[in-house]
Amino acid sequence: MEIIRILLRSKRFVLGFGILAAVLAFALLGPRFLTDVAPFQRVGGLYDAPSRDTPLGTDNFGRDVFTQLMFGTRTSLHIGLVAGFVATLIGVTIGTLAGYVSGMVEEALMGFTNVLITIPPIVVLILLSVAVDARTATTMGVIIGVTAWPWTARAVRAQTSSLRTREHVDIARISGVGSLEMMLVEILPYMFSYIFMAFILQLTGAILAEATLSMLGLGPFQTVSLGTMLHWSLMWESVRIGAWWAFVPATVFLSITTFSLILMNAGMDEIFNPTLRHTR
Repeated sequence: MEIIRILLRSKRFVLGFGILAAVLAFALLGPRFLTDVAPFQRVGGLYDAPSRDTPLGTDNFGRDVFTQLMFGTRTSLHIGLVAGFVATLIGVTIGTLAGYVSGMVEEALMGFTNVLITIPPIVVLILLSVAVDARTATTMGVIIGVTAWPWTARAVRAQTSSLRTREHVDIARISGVGSLEMMLVEILPYMFSYIFMAFILQLTGAILAEATLSMLGLGPFQTVSLGTMLHWSLMWESVRIGAWWAFVPATVFLSITTFSLILMNAGMDEIFNPTLRHTR
């Protein structure tokens, strides 16, 4: 509860969280209360303009864009959450282990991490996406997550290296606390705010990565996401014929979602970063 009270002091975090909550409500509750149309159900012709029955018109297959937007936002958030969790878990595990154990283990883990950082993530993402036979939303989240953890690992390693020299860690070590318990009890809790910020950044990057892959035709199979909506729009040249409703809503929701996450991260940085806190 204390951490919540601290975060509520930041107007940026509160605003970002409010926007994200509205997006989540639209994606999760909208399909139940705002439409009775299935996401792939045809309700009109090619790029019908917005009307009373179809508030955001239809897409290149005659499907309701408003319904697609709700389900697409849900899918993009699902992929982002899975990727954010996977990337944060891997990054925190490797970074904490390297920072606490040090020595040859740290050199090996950080050497492997640095090698991965030099490889452009988009290249790996494309190769992995092509190699997967059935790209479900969860599979795409895992693929994005396993390519996005290196920067988190480097940052967590630095934090862990600093924490392992603190007095409370020395006391626990003298008391005979084992290495695993030391990392789980004496180090990780002190990095909670930093880990949560890393997760927010990973979530933001994953949503944008999904949109990029989907626009290249490597999106999830048999489902709709914000990225696949933009892909269909590009393929059927909605811009050229002036069907703005085919690409503007997806672009706006993609921008709003990432903007809310960036605001939340900026708010947390404002609260937990001592340099920023003392210069406000």
